[in-house]
Amino acid sequence: MRRFAWIDAATIDGASRLLARDQGKARVIAGGQDLIGELKDRLIDPETLVNIKGVPGLDRIRFEADGTLRVGALVTLAALAGDERVGREFPAVAQAAAAVGSVEIRNVGTVGGNLCQRPRCWYYRSPHHICLKKGGDVCFTPMGESRYNAILGGGPSFIVHPSDLAPALIACDARVTVVGPDGQREMPLQQFYVLPSVRLDHETILKPGDLVTEVTVPASASIPAGVRSAYVKFKEKESFDFALAAVAAAVTMKGSACVSARLVLGAVAPVPWRAAAAEAILAGGTIDETSVTRAADAALKGAAPLGGNGYKVPLTHALIRRTLLDLAGVAPDLTSS
Repeated sequence: MRRFAWIDAATIDGASRLLARDQGKARVIAGGQDLIGELKDRLIDPETLVNIKGVPGLDRIRFEADGTLRVGALVTLAALAGDERVGREFPAVAQAAAAVGSVEIRNVGTVGGNLCQRPRCWYYRSPHHICLKKGGDVCFTPMGESRYNAILGGGPSFIVHPSDLAPALIACDARVTVVGPDGQREMPLQQFYVLPSVRLDHETILKPGDLVTEVTVPASASIPAGVRSAYVKFKEKESFDFALAAVAAAVTMKGSACVSARLVLGAVAPVPWRAAAAEAILAGGTIDETSVTRAADAALKGAAPLGGNGYKVPLTHALIRRTLLDLAGVAPDLTSS
């Protein structure tokens, strides 16, 4: 990697100004788990790294009086996974944080960094392939190795978003705060991500100078409010790995009836994939084998596997069914999985 300048930012506004001033030549660094990999793989070649680890107040987990959860962008994944109240009231969030990488990675990696990860696609990470994501003319995945790529929402690039935390937070109706040259703005986390058909050069709405500062999860998505949530990840290695498929779900139950549901899929699309059609099937009905099978069918309607990733359809179907049945306290019929 090339030599670069290192600047320790004292404030988030100061960091934003530096990043906006040196558009394309500066990158923000916090935990650095993904950034260092990009540098080593020569995917980026910045002249300046702006370190925000010393910015005060971004490493806190707070609960408002009404039960709203506020998580700073510099909170480590280990701290989020280990917070007893988060685990008790927002299980999906704690489970997702605990599912990331290894202990060493979680001790350093941050919430903001996990949400803003770049793709893990072999062709994007390869120094020998100038793919669409890197300004080339073609996505090599449809004609090449596609085992880990998208089955939903793909084209013209077929990356999958690698974040574990994002699907769980979206299932819990989280919002994200961004600070940039245009000031501070807040939006649903779901709107933070964009498909390759909308933007090829990045997976989020972030512009030069923009930084994620906080994630807010409403109390209405918590167990005290009657919501049961879970994050389930299927990976190739038992030790630690990125997901082959993942499911985040949050359901509000009244007896055996499902009052409302939020279902988000991970590792199957270029963005955390909200399964709205499946949610509509579940809401107002009973969660049982029939309804979860219909919901899984709806969630995967339109799936277009490539040559090497057709396995993701039945795998994700089974994960959806089992996650929903578990949340509803219904024993799955394993003969139909």
